Amino acid sequence: MATGGTGGHIYPAVATARELMARGHETLLLGQRGGMEERVAAEQGLAFHGVDAGKLARSGQGRPDPRELLRAGQGVAQARSFLARTRPGAVVGYGGFASLPGVLAAQSLGLPTVLHEQNARLGLTQRLAVRGARAVGTAYERVIGLDPRRASLVGMPVRETRMPRAEALERLGLQDGPLTIFVMGGSQGSLFLNNAVPDTLRHLFGGEGLLAPQANAGLSVDLDFTGSRAGEGVQVLHSTGPRWLADVARSVKDLEWYEAAGFVDAVAAWSVADLAITRAGTSTLAEAAFHGVPLIMVPLPESAENHQFHNAVAVQQAGAGVVVEQKHVSGALGRAVLECAAAGPRASMREAALGRSQVGAAGRFADLIERHLR
Repeated sequence: MATGGTGGHIYPAVATARELMARGHETLLLGQRGGMEERVAAEQGLAFHGVDAGKLARSGQGRPDPRELLRAGQGVAQARSFLARTRPGAVVGYGGFASLPGVLAAQSLGLPTVLHEQNARLGLTQRLAVRGARAVGTAYERVIGLDPRRASLVGMPVRETRMPRAEALERLGLQDGPLTIFVMGGSQGSLFLNNAVPDTLRHLFGGEGLLAPQANAGLSVDLDFTGSRAGEGVQVLHSTGPRWLADVARSVKDLEWYEAAGFVDAVAAWSVADLAITRAGTSTLAEAAFHGVPLIMVPLPESAENHQFHNAVAVQQAGAGVVVEQKHVSGALGRAVLECAAAGPRASMREAALGRSQVGAAGRFADLIERHLR
């Protein structure tokens, strides 16, 4: 599994690896030495091999940074040496700069390569690798930049594991009763959401975690939370990313109902969430759909080809969430929380989210990989 960089690339590889292992195959994650993928592999009990990897982002002069190109080249050489010794049945690339050394090295050795493209537009690293790939599994029916004859719709592999609510609440140190809001800006956190969300929720729910009267001025909202004891308000679990944990924890230290954590057990968090405030990466949207969690999505404006905005619009059109553009967060985010927290709309969005779930994606992608094993 050639992957790395962010959770959006890593966790689909983990899900597929687990499916292949259940079928009797040996799997290994190949990624950037010292990257997030190395930590995740250790946590998941998966084998890992690290190489150098260079980001292909352009410098201020509009050209790739030569130092990053050098690292990428070194990574390809290191991956080629490793793969020549181990001769795997296939190398599977999940996009992102950390996947490129393994995929290009495999193709140089004549080993089968299979790609997974999670976005509606073929990414840069995938464009470099697609010509030599045996097959491409996709999360969307049509992918811009990819010949439809080469695409196989498999969905987005996610960890298809749910945890009983009582067990998940205990693991996370949360209470049974309040409406539970999960805030998550991606695997490494979002500085923007870390700054914007606590103040918004403080304004809405006040120091006691109950709906502040001024927040409901002029709005008619039914806050008899389904599955909650009426009047007990909310609790928030905010995955900040480790580098920003101290700042967020300091900003909410007076709010007993607001829990900040650098990392959280994602299966447990999604299993207890009644509502989530997130970015709009495909992996996040797929996990929310599997767990039936309504979303308030603040797409990352700098995402390639603005793909997060288009991802979020598709979820909104399906009735499973609400889009709040980053430039409109002030005011709009609070209104969206009130709208989605109401029992009726929240129940409808939950059903719509479950309807979007591509259950079995890891199995379908594993089928595709197996058809092309050496």
